[in-house]
Amino acid sequence: MTSDELAGEGEVDGAELILSLPEDVLGLISAHLRPRDLLALSAASRSLRNAVSTADKAWLAQCRRLLPTASHLLAWCAALAHSSLAVCRFLHSAAPLLGLWAHQNPELGNLVLALPGFLSLVAVRSIPQELSPRLLWAPVFELLADHRGHPAFLFLHGAAHDSLFPGLLSSSLHPLANTLFLEAHTSTSTSHFSRLAFADRRRLLNALVAASRLTLPPDVATAPLFARSDADLPLLAARREAMLRLHSQSGGGMVRRAEIEALLIGARKTAALPADTAGDKMRLRRSFSAVAGFVRNSLRQMVTRSASANSRAEYAHPKHLPLDEFLRAGESVGLSLRGARMRLSIYRNWPSMHDNRFVLYKLTTQVPMPGREYAGLWGGTFGWPPGRPEDERKPGKALFFLLLSYEEDSEGKLQLIATKVLEGTHYVVHPNGSSMFIVRVGEPSTETFPWQTDEESRAVEIKRSFAGEGIATGYGFRYPGSKPGSLFVLQDGRLAFVWRENKAVLTLQRLDLEDMIRRGERVPSLPPIPNFAYLTKSYSNVFAVAPGSTSIPASPRYS
Repeated sequence: MTSDELAGEGEVDGAELILSLPEDVLGLISAHLRPRDLLALSAASRSLRNAVSTADKAWLAQCRRLLPTASHLLAWCAALAHSSLAVCRFLHSAAPLLGLWAHQNPELGNLVLALPGFLSLVAVRSIPQELSPRLLWAPVFELLADHRGHPAFLFLHGAAHDSLFPGLLSSSLHPLANTLFLEAHTSTSTSHFSRLAFADRRRLLNALVAASRLTLPPDVATAPLFARSDADLPLLAARREAMLRLHSQSGGGMVRRAEIEALLIGARKTAALPADTAGDKMRLRRSFSAVAGFVRNSLRQMVTRSASANSRAEYAHPKHLPLDEFLRAGESVGLSLRGARMRLSIYRNWPSMHDNRFVLYKLTTQVPMPGREYAGLWGGTFGWPPGRPEDERKPGKALFFLLLSYEEDSEGKLQLIATKVLEGTHYVVHPNGSSMFIVRVGEPSTETFPWQTDEESRAVEIKRSFAGEGIATGYGFRYPGSKPGSLFVLQDGRLAFVWRENKAVLTLQRLDLEDMIRRGERVPSLPPIPNFAYLTKSYSNVFAVAPGSTSIPASPRYS
């Protein structure tokens, strides 16, 4: 039969074959595809576009890959008019923002986890603390989905428990974002917030939060931010509707230019008021401190790698933009969150960070795999036997969070690096992002484990061991040294690094931080701007603002 005869008989159209499939079969096929595959299929013809966009079970299969809890998924779909396509759009749009974020200050640790809420993304900070049954956390910001599933509506947390500060997520969210900038945007499409001087950026953000503050109704203020069980889902659905109304009634947090200008002028007049002699002396001391800080920072830039390497392309402007010129670009101005992909200077899985940008940096969390089994987030305490959260008879031990990652050295040999991302001591010993220990994966340790029994008086069995070096006192705070030690893998899966010289031991176990936060305890937040990015250099626990909280233990001695 010739091709003309086939045409006469009528060729079988591939689109018709797909359209003839039952929706259940299409859903099963979709489970093995990516969202981009479904979108490519919908672009093939108009009939396929209509079929794919309305194939609810096909998109539901995509949603299950990112939100496997069936009850939560059904509640999300119900809140978006039973559109699994809209839910899938939100899950994939917000996916780049999930995970661990950090800032260099304070040096004890500034660790933020972004996790799913209820048709929202909730960013919460783990508070440096001692070992206890419940992890302390404080909210940083939320991103809510609009009716089409786009993560669009921003709420900053801070100050009082019932206060929120509305804004918007920038439409230019990069799918591989590794930085989150808190900025201001005008009502026009183009904004140049990054060109403002640091003092102007800080003044403008402070004026915006003062002008856009929302007070939540009591039932909304006390509602959970994310589901701890299925019983929370109705509360979360009602909270979402209330917050969407508040965001709409506030105009998305946009503030008239005249109001912002008045606030800025008022703040300038307040700063210029005469003070008493004590105030003059305080300002004089601060001036000397500022000069000393300037000299110190200049010297640091000369002897260390330049922190500006991370944002040279972003902020390489010949001069700063005047604040009044920025404000004249639109009739109103508001808060915004921008996710950008930047070239970061990274050393041992820790990015070099600016101390004058309101920004959070994404931390790379490696996935465990054969030969790299210990990658991921671990937590633990110093001392043997290890501390137990439920043991209230003994004083609490400082809780450390370490991010373990694999990296090849200059000779191509595999190393396991433990980067400190949080410590619960009273006063920091080593900088945030320090390598607490580095071990050589291909070199077994010849040392023996110093203890025979664990906290339950059970015999300790060592599965594997690696030789390496642990952090030690070096040339000042910024330049720690190292001393030999060994990493031991215990029979229960825990890790223990032992310093050879003094037998100090750091015992770790793998953490599920999201689960710990869902079961944890919320504490008050700092004011909204420092709550997002704390830029002041600090060596103590500035986030421990919970009334009646337990004291922070002293720093361990291991070098």
